[in-house]
Amino acid sequence: MLYTIVKQNSYQDSVNLMLLTNKISTMEGVNKVQVMMGTPANKDIFKTAGLFTEELEGAASNDMCIVLDTDQEEKIQEVLDEVDNYLSNQAISAGKESFETVNSWDKAVNALPDANIAIISTPGQYAAEEAEKALDRDMHVMIFSDNVTTEDERRIKEKAHEKGLLVMGPDAGTVIVSGVPLAFANVVKTGKIGVIGASGTGIQEVTTEIDRLGAGVSHAIGTGGRDLSDKIGAITMLDGLKALAQHNQTEVITLISKPPAKEVRDEVVSLLHSISKPVVAIFLGEEPHNHEGNVYYANTLEETAALAVDLVKGNPIKPNYNHLEDEVPAVDLKPEQKTIKGLYSGGTLGYEAATLISRGLNLGETEHDQAGYLLNANGFEVIDLGDDVYTQGKPHPMIDPDTRIQFFQKAAQDESTAVILFDVVLGYGAHDDMAGALLPGIEKIQNETKAAGRNIYFVATICGTDQDPQNIDEQKAKLEKAGVIIRDSNNQATLTALAMLGIQVEEGTKEVVPAKETATVEFTVSEAIEKLLNEKPSVVNVGLKKFTESVTANGGRVVQYDWRPVAGGNPRLRKILSLLK
Repeated sequence: MLYTIVKQNSYQDSVNLMLLTNKISTMEGVNKVQVMMGTPANKDIFKTAGLFTEELEGAASNDMCIVLDTDQEEKIQEVLDEVDNYLSNQAISAGKESFETVNSWDKAVNALPDANIAIISTPGQYAAEEAEKALDRDMHVMIFSDNVTTEDERRIKEKAHEKGLLVMGPDAGTVIVSGVPLAFANVVKTGKIGVIGASGTGIQEVTTEIDRLGAGVSHAIGTGGRDLSDKIGAITMLDGLKALAQHNQTEVITLISKPPAKEVRDEVVSLLHSISKPVVAIFLGEEPHNHEGNVYYANTLEETAALAVDLVKGNPIKPNYNHLEDEVPAVDLKPEQKTIKGLYSGGTLGYEAATLISRGLNLGETEHDQAGYLLNANGFEVIDLGDDVYTQGKPHPMIDPDTRIQFFQKAAQDESTAVILFDVVLGYGAHDDMAGALLPGIEKIQNETKAAGRNIYFVATICGTDQDPQNIDEQKAKLEKAGVIIRDSNNQATLTALAMLGIQVEEGTKEVVPAKETATVEFTVSEAIEKLLNEKPSVVNVGLKKFTESVTANGGRVVQYDWRPVAGGNPRLRKILSLLK
């Protein structure tokens, strides 16, 4: 039976409520549970989950809604006690914080007058509005939120460009400014390589590889995945490239992009050829055959980092960086075991794995109708488990292991599966011990398949550094003890998985050819952008409180804006109040 409790004016951030939902769902006697704010989008999730009740109709966006499916009425009080206990512990933790917490933009600016960047992680329908408020206060903006319309993104990026500011996002998961990681980011050595990317985990993979290879990063600017689309026109990418080109401490620039619109790509490449510094570029999915002048093109994220490090160290450029470095593990497989299942928390890492597997199988262009699938051909699958279809009302798989474990089990039930390929992404924002959280599921699968007379091999890459909050050596040791094959990069992990099945990816050599002549580009950079790239950031964090940790731990300053929807989230009243202001 369904029971509904609506706690009025009890706003909590979405990640807290997702984790609370997970905790309550493990209680004995709880068939199903969902704890969410009463927004229209969340009500749709309740409906999809079969948990919508009449009591939810009147719930407002500021109301916390608990819907419990249980056969034991006495469980209601037990669940309510657990909710109160959880929220009380959150309040106690908040009392120990070293930064100021405010409840309005004006108070945020008063608390931190020199704030120059705002991190926005509100629900998507409010993010553009809050971003504009930050721009009006002359702050750069990082929009972590997704579900921002293309029209809103274009409008606020044009406004930022006119004001000499940067809008990073929406759906920007990773930024590093002057050694301070923001949102989901790794702690990497500071150095002379500037990174800019329309890809969150792509930036994380390249920056951690740069760190592993003994170099460092000046800045890493996340533009948001749609920035190089024809509707946005690379507004942030172009401004960010010009900024890095003029930044004295940056000697090599690295560009990472998901497949861009052709006209936008041409404009970006034209700008790259106008930069006097060496540039390494990867347009994921492309297969470049040469470097052009000062612009070096990479096939993989690992090659992107290796090229940048060789350039900054003055090493000779190798004709081919994409080869298998470690010995291929011996395998004992049944004749029907011929496929790889790639189950990724990082969308770009999954896309890279799908591209390499497609090349190894000579699949050419592949189509897949199912949401979240990056490859689905001949029994080979690569799935982005961070796709919206898998995170509706659930934490991202970098935070929570549950979805991944379910897909591990599903993959193991397929008798064609030989290798399960996956990533573990460390850093701020990610799970404190993802290896430990995944281990029970991995060991259970290994035991069950062995009992059935089969072997399934797990191959993984850990995206992180020895400076991250999680201990990378401990993460590796836990997985290796369970028999997981660990590789230093996603490229190496994917090549290893393919080689275990006798499949090789042939990569040609590249040489440097003269660049085509391009028009001269004006490289003016605003004072606000120069300041951003030459000082530790001062941050107004609007939304998820977890994002304050990386700022305070790495020398930045932050004020927490405990955001709540204006007018209870009522769109009409919000618009009226905005006009009145």
